[in-house]
Amino acid sequence: MVESKVIHEITQLTGKDVLYIAERHKKEFTYPIHNHKVFELNFVEHAPGVRRIVGDSSEVIGDYDLVLITSPDLEHVWEQGDCTSDDIHEVTIHFEFDFSENSIFSRNPFISIQQMMQEARKGLSFPMDAIMRVYQQLNTLCSVKDGFYAFQQFLTILYELSKCDGAHTLASSSFAKIEVTSDSRRVTKVKNYIEQNYTKEIRLTTLADLAGMSPSAFSRFFKLHTGRNLSEYIIDQRLGYASRMLVDSTNSVSEISYACGFNNLSNFNRIFKKRKGCSPSEFRENYHKTRIIV
Repeated sequence: MVESKVIHEITQLTGKDVLYIAERHKKEFTYPIHNHKVFELNFVEHAPGVRRIVGDSSEVIGDYDLVLITSPDLEHVWEQGDCTSDDIHEVTIHFEFDFSENSIFSRNPFISIQQMMQEARKGLSFPMDAIMRVYQQLNTLCSVKDGFYAFQQFLTILYELSKCDGAHTLASSSFAKIEVTSDSRRVTKVKNYIEQNYTKEIRLTTLADLAGMSPSAFSRFFKLHTGRNLSEYIIDQRLGYASRMLVDSTNSVSEISYACGFNNLSNFNRIFKKRKGCSPSEFRENYHKTRIIV
């Protein structure tokens, strides 16, 4: 294993603070890839062409971008990419609330926020209509001088975002090291089997037997509950583990390919580039640029 180059950021959120809010107008993104123990809501506008990397997700953003990250281990960065804007506006909010079962956030009025925070362990990107719904509140949050009212306004932002449709997770669960959960016990059972056996050949008939269904009925059932067909899901899981190994180990691309259940190196390279937009070697090189833990 190589020594981690991810910077773990020590944020300016102190033990007695509820929020740390930073608003910036700048011409470029220079901060390296990093992670941190506190939660983060990051808003960016006027920065089309910037590349946003969260875990093994890499996307080019448009004029507006809003992402929530609630995992301390999930690396993320906004890279300059092809952005030529000379007035990038960014609002970064760090916060650390107690979302345990006995906290106030486990009560009924906060259930949607609680669920959103769970989803955001993989990084959660919000659609334009959700961004516009909280745009004014995000823009004025820094100007609220009273801490109580700032906290109240921020809670409203979280609540509005938790009620929106169309937010999508970014990193794969296998890369982000997120435990598999599902509303369906049969789907959870199958996902757990895949997680434990992704290095081996996985047969449809085996998974269908686990679910107590015929192969054809199980295929339809799985897609209905996950939004992806079975082969796509297995590939995504394997790619997530492969991406994590590219970051955390010195194993060769070939070794990683076979260790993650791909029995053909050229096929692995082709699928990886198609899904991630770069080769495995390029992915590793990008991640091993100076990185920090904040």
